[in-house]
Amino acid sequence: MRAVKSVLVMAGSLKRANPDLIEDSVLIRAMRDANVPKFLVDDLPLFAAIIQDLFPSIAITPNEYGKLEVTIREMIVDAAL
Repeated sequence: MRAVKSVLVMAGSLKRANPDLIEDSVLIRAMRDANVPKFLVDDLPLFAAIIQDLFPSIAITPNEYGKLEVTIREMIVDAAL
C-alpha cells in the first residue's frame, strides 16, 4: 500500500502544479516517475505495455525535461571530445 500511496501523493502534487492536465495523464506520469527509476532497461518495455493496457485510449508522451535535458546532452557531448 505504501507504493500506491506514493504514486497518489505524486499524482496530487502534479495535478496541483498542472491543473489543466487530464487526470489520466497525471496518473500515468506519476506512475512512470515513481517506478521507472527502479526498473532495469529490459523491464521498461513491459512496464510501458502494462501502462498502455491500463489506459488504452491515452497517448503516452515522453516527459519533457526542457533545459535540464539540453544541458545534460551538451555535457555528454563535451565529455566525449
